[in-house]
Amino acid sequence: MVKMLMIVLLLHGVCVLLLSVPTVSAVSLSVSPNLQQVFRGSSSVDLSCVDDGQPADGWTVKRTRGGFTEDCGAAAGFGRLLVSYCVVDLSAPSETFWCEDSSGQQSDRVSFSVQSDTTDKGVILEIPALPVRTGSDVILRCRQRNGATVAAYFFIKGISVGHGHTREHIITNITQADEGLYSCSTDEGGKSPQSSLRVRDPPTIIHPPPHCPPPPSTSTNFDSPLLKKETV
Repeated sequence: MVKMLMIVLLLHGVCVLLLSVPTVSAVSLSVSPNLQQVFRGSSSVDLSCVDDGQPADGWTVKRTRGGFTEDCGAAAGFGRLLVSYCVVDLSAPSETFWCEDSSGQQSDRVSFSVQSDTTDKGVILEIPALPVRTGSDVILRCRQRNGATVAAYFFIKGISVGHGHTREHIITNITQADEGLYSCSTDEGGKSPQSSLRVRDPPTIIHPPPHCPPPPSTSTNFDSPLLKKETV
């Protein structure tokens, strides 16, 4: 009986340990459209804080500007609140945004590169603003201000990649080795800014076992063979 009680206590301890592991998915910043480079004055983005695809309560879209941290909708010129979205007109040369809750927890930060060239010869690189998951595919394109996708050469860290002068560069089965600064260059429109492709492994979520034994009784009301006394 004593041995069985020890086994139950051990199993219960394991279950308590597993159940204490956090299983809540991390809150992230959602960006739509998910593009890191834009032309000034031609684009706005919708930013929101999400948890597993749903709006995250208690989280706020923030940015740092001029050394000060600002909340969306609360600072002059920073965003318009629309339901759970922060609608931002991108105009500064470089802006960084993230989600934060009242306890100071933060999501990944997202930066945008704003191209100020107002001519049709200027180009930007279509590259995700958000980190991409390992194993996924990414398509890079070079685009003019008028919206046209043009044939271009693609570069990572200044080194040419892909198959020469093409309209898109496809990276399949993304790995950490694909991280780096990317850009594109055309024969007519010059070269885009460089932007970083960030790669993240899928989050690991630990689930508790499907069945845990009930907690052991605190009662000591049982007859142990060791405590039995012979009666006469």
